[in-house]
Amino acid sequence: MNHFFRLVRRIIILFLVLCTLSVAGILYYMEFELPDIDALNTVQLQVPLQIFSHDGKLIATFGEKRRIPIPYDQIPKPLIEAVLATEDQRYFQHSGVDIQGLGRAALALILTGRKLQGGSTITMQVARSFYLTRHKTFGRKLREILLAIKIEHRLTKEKILELYLNKVFLGNRAYGVGAAAEVYYGKHLNQLTLDQYAMLAGLPKAPSTLNPIANPQAAQKRRDHVLWRMRDQGYISEEEYSSATQAPLNASYHDLQTEIKAPYVAELVREQLEQMYGDSIYTDGFKVYSTIDSQLQVAANQSVREQLLAYDQRHGYRGPMENLGTPSIENMEEWEQALRKKPVINSLEPAAVVEMTKQTVTVLRSNGELTTLSWPGLSWARRQINADYLGPKPRSASQILKLGDVVLINPSPNGYQLAQIPKAEAGLVALNPRNGAILAMTGGFDYQYSKFNRITSAQRQPGSSFKPFVYSAALEKGFTLATVINDAPIIIENTADNSLWRPQNDTHKFYGPTRLRTAIIESRNLVSIRLLALMGMSYTVDYLKRFGFIPSQLPPGLSLALGTAMVTPLQMAQAYAVFANGGLKVVPFAIDTIRNSQDEVIYQAKPLVACNNDCSPSEAAAPRVLSSENTFLISSALHDVIQRGTAKQAKNLGRNDLAGKTGTTQNQVDAWFAGYNPDLVAISWVGFDQPQSLHEYGSTAALPMWMQFMQSALKGKPENIPSQPPGIISIRIDPKTGKRISANSASGMFEFFMEPYLPESDLISDTSQTGENTDEDADGNTDENTDADVVPGPDNNNTSDSNHAPETSSDPQNEMSLY
Repeated sequence: MNHFFRLVRRIIILFLVLCTLSVAGILYYMEFELPDIDALNTVQLQVPLQIFSHDGKLIATFGEKRRIPIPYDQIPKPLIEAVLATEDQRYFQHSGVDIQGLGRAALALILTGRKLQGGSTITMQVARSFYLTRHKTFGRKLREILLAIKIEHRLTKEKILELYLNKVFLGNRAYGVGAAAEVYYGKHLNQLTLDQYAMLAGLPKAPSTLNPIANPQAAQKRRDHVLWRMRDQGYISEEEYSSATQAPLNASYHDLQTEIKAPYVAELVREQLEQMYGDSIYTDGFKVYSTIDSQLQVAANQSVREQLLAYDQRHGYRGPMENLGTPSIENMEEWEQALRKKPVINSLEPAAVVEMTKQTVTVLRSNGELTTLSWPGLSWARRQINADYLGPKPRSASQILKLGDVVLINPSPNGYQLAQIPKAEAGLVALNPRNGAILAMTGGFDYQYSKFNRITSAQRQPGSSFKPFVYSAALEKGFTLATVINDAPIIIENTADNSLWRPQNDTHKFYGPTRLRTAIIESRNLVSIRLLALMGMSYTVDYLKRFGFIPSQLPPGLSLALGTAMVTPLQMAQAYAVFANGGLKVVPFAIDTIRNSQDEVIYQAKPLVACNNDCSPSEAAAPRVLSSENTFLISSALHDVIQRGTAKQAKNLGRNDLAGKTGTTQNQVDAWFAGYNPDLVAISWVGFDQPQSLHEYGSTAALPMWMQFMQSALKGKPENIPSQPPGIISIRIDPKTGKRISANSASGMFEFFMEPYLPESDLISDTSQTGENTDEDADGNTDENTDADVVPGPDNNNTSDSNHAPETSSDPQNEMSLY
């Protein structure tokens, strides 16, 4: 008997030793072999990139996973109760492992032979989602249990639940309850109702198949089960349960709700960020604040959209998209489905004609509603016969459409109008000339329709909007705004192939001796060409680099004077900013601040600032590339372009601090307006992606777009008229000769001059003038002057290149110069 007791005692001791060793082994494994749990305190959830305007309005989100991390104290209590009732009702009592739950799972396995239940607590699910795979094995379950115990010893219950609710996948790319609230209901999490919280709480079991979009019936059944559990455990009353189960699902897919429409800006910022930080930008929770002013961006979007639609209407109606046949009550549902498959492009909505009267059309929309278009919304639709001709004005709706036609309709303050997607494209960019910040950018009619950004990527000829840079070079070389150059025919000879180029003014007239100010105001081509020839190509090309242009963009011939360079609208904005800020070169930029997921600033833009020797210690001064006197003279001439030149329509803005220049290229392929005041530079462009004639000048196609934008952008802001630099002197001159006359003379006009380049005196003109001449009538029409100068071109300059200038031709249309 003693021997037996000794044997039992030894067995017990051995068992205790083995248990101790096992526990020690497990503790060692948990401490050194399992992952470091402390990292969960600072875990970086995969959060998409967010891009905002400068004033904090959301522009775009980039990333595969939609996640909005929410702290525990901001998670609504009903949602927490719904999750606990469904997923882990003893969560706040156990230490990471629920023995009862594991027992139920083990019993189910014994009875059925299948792993029907996992017995996992919320803590175990956190362990699995952060550190383990979803493969159901006994080894993974053991690691899950050990990790859960370790997590419970290191983190609070609230922190664990916060991790779970922000990490869990809830279907349709939604990770975490914050993102799920927006995906399914389009609301912030704290705006949901009890039945909606129950819906979200039921999703973790099978997010792809139980969500209300994929399977509404199963989702409602799961929601009601969650509500039943909440009532059973005392979280809600019988009345709350009954009311919530009767509530409709009201769930549908909600895309990201942006506050400002600026997709071209968002893509530009995304590309720059990817170059800076790589692919991590899509998951690291970066918040990027751009330079965009939300109000100016809205104004840019509206001006491009409305003016491009107006241009398109001026050139006729091209007809319906398709015809669905004869309408009837039986096929209305089929028509609605067909309409829903067609995209809405920049608020242009597809609709089908179901009824017509003499001057009204009733259309079916994709939502099943019927809308009537009145005659003012239809009467513009003259049929487009070809690019040059339109049909007669319609007198009835039947001359425009027929039953079954699928058309686009455009919402307007006066009701819906018939519309069509413009074939032409347009863009507008606005800069702050003080530091180069891009304040607004619209790169096309609609980003969904075409993602090509014409502001940053379209290399187009600027036409006469390029001339101010050539005239600036002339002023630097000693010419003045009073210098007289003959506006007479020129024949330019290309010695390489003996071809001839005969540039003309857009009026096909010649105006004789012309002062440079008048040449700028009236956009005289022959004067510009002669001026460039007098300065020399080498000097001019070198000078143009001051504005940011590179020699490879500049043609090596005299056609450069007419704007045959290949530039982007953003480059033009940068160049015009030099005039606007008084001669300093700033660099356009779109990213102001970048913050990481901890809301720490990791990047702050430090642009060059046009501060004219008054920079603060934190500002870097932009380099001076032009004298303030030079920019004052150019701005004075461009101010006159608006007051009485090719852009005098802009006088309707009622401001005296605006300057700018129209631009139209050969055969009216590109239309531009570049304009500014000291606070804002804006460039508008209109053209076809595949170059063809617009059949309109810059003053009719691009200027109205610029005007609409500037009217909104400058509303309520005081005029900012630049002061006259000390090196500028005003002198009375003879408007015909450009020479100085007596200050007391009754004739003549005043002109500005840089101090080193004062005009010569003209005593003969001073005594012979009997009446005051004005700038407008100083230059007579000298069509009778047909003696053309022949200017040989350099051997390596093919001036008959169609990209630069027209070949000689007897057809006046082919000889129309760049305007």
